[in-house]
Order: sequence, then structure tokens, then C-alpha cells
Amino acid sequence: MAQNAVEPLRQPEEPVWYAIMDFLQLQGKTILVVGVANRRSVAWAASQVLAEAGARLVYVVRDAETRERTGGLLGESPVLLCNVENDAEVAALPAAVGAVAPVLDGLFHSIAFANFSQGFRPFHETPKADFLQAVDVSCFSLLNLVNALRPLLSPQASIVTMSISTTRMASESYGYMGPIKAALDSSVVFLAKSLAAEVSPDIRVNAVGAGLLKTSASAGIPGYVDAFLYAEKVIPRRRALETREAANAAAFLLSPRSSGINAQTLVVDAGMAINYFDRTLVRRSVGGQDG
Repeated sequence: MAQNAVEPLRQPEEPVWYAIMDFLQLQGKTILVVGVANRRSVAWAASQVLAEAGARLVYVVRDAETRERTGGLLGESPVLLCNVENDAEVAALPAAVGAVAPVLDGLFHSIAFANFSQGFRPFHETPKADFLQAVDVSCFSLLNLVNALRPLLSPQASIVTMSISTTRMASESYGYMGPIKAALDSSVVFLAKSLAAEVSPDIRVNAVGAGLLKTSASAGIPGYVDAFLYAEKVIPRRRALETREAANAAAFLLSPRSSGINAQTLVVDAGMAINYFDRTLVRRSVGGQDG
């Protein structure tokens, strides 16, 4: 062949479009998605990415009312019920899941709850009952569900939960959920090591640390909307993080493509954390002029 001549490309064994579509290698994998409440849920956005990648989905929602409300979204996929505050329902879940999916390749945990029904209080006035309920639903439920579903997990299963981009910022608009998400992040690390030692060395546990998102749940947090609008200004691109962007990261962590990532919180905040002292915002806050 003449020097610098280009050898014709070999015809791929599979069509290029299929190779691109299956980049995440989730085709035919079974993923349990816990936490869809409505169209704005991170769990819903993640399930769409997973479905596009060819994964088989099984949903777990809180109660019959939620199943009825989300029926139009979830289509023909199995939808099971489990209130994670009820130990009997958690104990019964594996049999229900096993009846439709004998093996789970992934578990996406996207549940959080904080009771602000009595209004927003300073952190030191947090009611004990509210704090413990939020820990139970938002953090312990991950351990409880994984332990219950352990016999169904494949040796290479990936477990992903939803956290926040930082637990070191004492944002009044997030209240006592900050420390609870910190407990969730720590639980990810300990759960990853425990499962590797006792169940399979190839099971992985990670979290997506998302920046501020526009979800139905967040809209109910006092002061959250203002914080969300401020985040839009802090983010270098001047545009808020989209739920789909956090969902994309979750799908990646659930996929074999992320096999080298374990016991981590992957921050997805569109660069917000690097830009709190943006000079334009600083000048505005101290009464200066933009320059």
C-alpha cells in the first residue's frame, strides 16, 4: 500500500447505531427504580435514560395512591408498593420483586423526606421526631432495602442513591436535610465495603451529589426557590442544573461503564462550587458596579 494511504474501515460486526445506543452496556439489564413520585422526580428522569439504554425497569413506589398517580408515566413496567417506614413492607418486597425479576443488576434509590409542616425552624430547634423520620426515609432506607434485596443482587450489581453536591455548606434553605445527606454519603462508603466483603467484591455503591434541582419535593422547602434562582447566577454557564443531567450521571453509575467507580459521591453541579466568589456577584452584593 502506498505511503500515507488510508486503509478502508472494516465493517463493524453490529450496526454503528446499535453500538452507540448500547454504550452504557445496559441492554437487557434489570434495574429497580425506587422513588418515582411524578414527572419531575429524579427517579423518573433516570428511568427514562435507563429505558433509552435498553434496561428493563421495575418500579417501587410508596403506596397505591402513588401508583395510581404515576400509572400513565410508568407504562407496562412492573410497579410494586413499599413504604420504607414500614419494616413489614420492606421484608415483603424481595418476594414481590423476585416474582417479576429474579436477578437485579442495579438499584436506584431516590427517596428523601423532611417534615416542614410546622414551618421552618433554626437548625438547633429541629424536632427530634422530624429529624429521625427524615433519617429513616432518606438514609436508613438505603441500607434497609439493600439488605432485604441482597439475595436478588447480581455479583456485579450497581447501587446508586441521590445525595446533594455538598454537605459542608450550612444552607438555611435545606435545613436539617444537610446533616442527613452527610449521613447518606457516609453510608455509601460503609455499605460499599460491607457488601464487597460479605456479598460480592464486585458490587458497587455510589451516590450522585446533585446541585439544586427543580423538583416537586424541593419546591416545598421554605426558601428553596430563592436559593435555586441564586444558583443559576453562580453557575458559570448562568443556567441551572437540569434534572436530566443528574439522571444521566445516575445512569452512568448504574452501568458497567463505571465499573472502576465505587464508594464515591459524584458531584454534578454544573460548576457551581467553583464560582461562589464570582466578581460580578461580589460587586453586586457590596454595592459596586459591574466591570
